[in-house]
Order: sequence, then structure tokens, then C-alpha cells
Amino acid sequence: VQLQASGGGLVQAGGSLRLSCAASGRTFSRYRMGWFRQAPGKDREFVAGINVRDGNDYYADSVKDRTTISRDNSKKTNYLQMSSLKPEDTAEYFCAADHLFRGDDRYTNSYGYWGQGTLVTVSS
Repeated sequence: VQLQASGGGLVQAGGSLRLSCAASGRTFSRYRMGWFRQAPGKDREFVAGINVRDGNDYYADSVKDRTTISRDNSKKTNYLQMSSLKPEDTAEYFCAADHLFRGDDRYTNSYGYWGQGTLVTVSS
């Protein structure tokens, strides 16, 4: 599967953004999807994940009260809606997919497919 992330941009603190991740391939509905982010000089970190096997969504503590991950299988797209954005949310955001389910949703090495990043910049 190939992934294409979009929707990043410059937003003021307190604002909202919706990131999209469009996937190719016929079996999108069987993949769990995740969003990660990487700020300059920092490691890539988990933001949110949506798991088709257990039906659960997962969120990092830093975003869980202001972020929603969703998917539209008919459009082969998953979304990351973020609100009440903070300057510390500034990072490049990456979407990821996996169909092997061999690791925890929160770990980068659990995902075999990655899109290019989309940059989110939150100004104070």
C-alpha cells in the first residue's frame, strides 16, 4: 500500500487542522492505521492509531482530549482531526499502515508502510 499525507500548514495556537492520509491498494479496510509526528531534533512519536481488529482508537496522552482519528474505507482515507493546537504540536506528521498486527499500535516498528510527512506549524 502507498500512503499520501496532506493537510498540514501554518495555524495559530488554539486553531484546528484535519490531516488526511490517502491510501492505494484494494485491502485498505484490513490495515490498522497510525499517525506519528517528529519535531526537529526529536524522535518520531506516536500520536494516534485506529485498529480494525479490536475496533479501538489509541491516542498519545499529549493529544487525546483534542484529537480524533477516523477512517473512511470507501475513500481509502484516514483522518486526524486536531483542535486546540499548541506550539508544541509543531512537527512533521506521518501516517502509517500495517496489516501484520505483530506489534503494539503505538510503536513505529509495528508499521510497515509510511507516507511522506506533512508539516504542521503552530504559531503562538
